Amino acid sequence: MSSRRPRRWFRRLVVTLVVLAVLAIVVDRAAAYVAENQLASMAEQEAKQYDVRSAGTSVKIGGFGFLPQLVKEDFSKVTLTMEKPTFSGVPGEDLKVELQDVHVPRSLLTQQSGAVTVAATDLRLQLSPRELARLAVKSTGLEGLSFVVVDGKLHAKASIRGIAFDVPILPQVQQGKVMLGLGELSDSIPSYVREAVQNQLAQGVTLPELPFGAQLTGISVVDNSVVLTAAVKDLKFNA
Repeated sequence: MSSRRPRRWFRRLVVTLVVLAVLAIVVDRAAAYVAENQLASMAEQEAKQYDVRSAGTSVKIGGFGFLPQLVKEDFSKVTLTMEKPTFSGVPGEDLKVELQDVHVPRSLLTQQSGAVTVAATDLRLQLSPRELARLAVKSTGLEGLSFVVVDGKLHAKASIRGIAFDVPILPQVQQGKVMLGLGELSDSIPSYVREAVQNQLAQGVTLPELPFGAQLTGISVVDNSVVLTAAVKDLKFNA
């Protein structure tokens, strides 16, 4: 009988530790849920200062364990997602913001005053080719210009003096603008049309102010969308 008692005691200890671990995880996730909602609300309010709206905003706190990070008031990574965003009246498809080294005062989680500060912010904004083309028309004056994705490449389509053209373009970022590198036009296109297309597209695309005052760093074509990448230094959310 004496040999069984230590075993029972050990089993009870193991069960107790497992229950406590589960409770700790539940409490950790519940606290994280509250914090994520609070941060999402703050981010939404801050975004409005930059004329950014969305159909829904959510926040996901990364890193190992919420409560240990809360004690330090520092979170290694926070991901902000805004569905169907608009910035300066331009509709987007998706907006994802990666926040790194985020300082969150504990007082903010109880809805008191304070500020969230972020050391580094990387922004990924997804647009349709149609919306980028609308911005390009405003910048270049090339009426009827449209963009489509063909085999993973962006193509520009328009008509000049009744002559239609379809040409692949390579978008690049230069000094905060989207420049449109022109591919080869068909030999059937007259030289004056070539020059007109090159001259107008060479003006590039000037974008409205990006969310959170981000600075444009890159552009790429992903699936059937255009993806803008940008960065923000020393971002701050005030409560």
